Amino acid sequence: MGHYQPRNESLNNIGEGVSQLRIAYFINQYPKVSHTFIRREILELERQGCHILRIALRGWDAKLVDNEDQQERTQTRYVLQKGLLPLLWAVLRTMITMPVRFLSALRLALSMGRDAERPWPYHLIYLAEACRILPWLKSFGATHVHAHFSTNSTEVVMLANALGGPGYSFTVHGLVELRYGGLVEKIRRATFVVAISSFGRSQLYHKIDFEHWQKVKVIHCGLESTFHMLKPTPPADTPRLVCVGRLSTQKGHLLLIEAAHQLAEMGIDFELVLAGDGEMRTKVETLIAKYGLSEKVRITGWISSDQVREEILAARGLVLPSFSEGLPVVIMEAMALHRPVLATYVGGIPELVLPGINGWLFPAGSVDELAAAIKDFLSKTADELHKMGNTAYDRVLQRHSIDTEAAKLAKLFRETL
Repeated sequence: MGHYQPRNESLNNIGEGVSQLRIAYFINQYPKVSHTFIRREILELERQGCHILRIALRGWDAKLVDNEDQQERTQTRYVLQKGLLPLLWAVLRTMITMPVRFLSALRLALSMGRDAERPWPYHLIYLAEACRILPWLKSFGATHVHAHFSTNSTEVVMLANALGGPGYSFTVHGLVELRYGGLVEKIRRATFVVAISSFGRSQLYHKIDFEHWQKVKVIHCGLESTFHMLKPTPPADTPRLVCVGRLSTQKGHLLLIEAAHQLAEMGIDFELVLAGDGEMRTKVETLIAKYGLSEKVRITGWISSDQVREEILAARGLVLPSFSEGLPVVIMEAMALHRPVLATYVGGIPELVLPGINGWLFPAGSVDELAAAIKDFLSKTADELHKMGNTAYDRVLQRHSIDTEAAKLAKLFRETL
């Protein structure tokens, strides 16, 4: 692919130094339907005057249903797009032109393979990928590299830095990322690290020495105005809930169907929409059929951001029975649309969802507590839900506006100059 061209070269109210920022973003898969928060962050940084180079290992195999994702794909450079030959050539070129740096990066890659989830050959591949992107970073004039997720994407940019590339930072989203080896070394070498919630920051503190705590910054995932500037609509007349997310073990969909079965057995009227798709779809459909819930539960498959918004507006509230989370963006989206949220006490969710004020919280893994929360939710009047929805809107707008959060990130990028 050709070199990235910034979408907007001249913007008003650019902070001092922002227009000098040439930031490379590195992500495993981009664009991806479940990673709209990354797209929002990139586009807002561009609106604020930053120049962004998008680099990903690979794209997303499934169909992209969002027009903005389709456009992003055309502006992204892919490391693995042309197979292994370019990687091998990149390694050879780097060995010849900068042997000392290459040997240093090689030692680092091998050290990252010790006590890691993946054996050392994988880390040699990460080194090859770092060799591949290094000329892209230099030709773009990147002043800094930012990675999303602290897994192999961060290791690649760390190795690129060891090869002489620019400084780097990365965003940690969920607890599963803390289980990967080498996190302490990635933080030690990074310019700064982003946690998406105070809870996430505390978990990073737990992993690293006190001397590195000042590197960890809290920057929330943000929402653009298409969510929080809409005219509020009253809760749906129908007793409908929507659950938005990938149909995976982590999201707790099977538990949700068990709770739906309890409600049906009690004779409680409800509708449930599962907005998403994923590897658990067959098991979820089988359980729906087993309990005879086909007329009450609907699975949409992958849908666009606009369709997600319409599904949330057509429901009275959002339910998310996840077993593990950082702080799900869909919760922010629902609250921005004046809808209360039913979710588990995990990750950073309690920082946003306040029981009895803008939603319900229940213990993860408990069918009975989940069913009780839904039952209580369904018993509320439209006026009660409307009041909770307004409170939800106020809280999310205060904490998760994309322009505010991106400005915090741009400030950190600017300080790296």
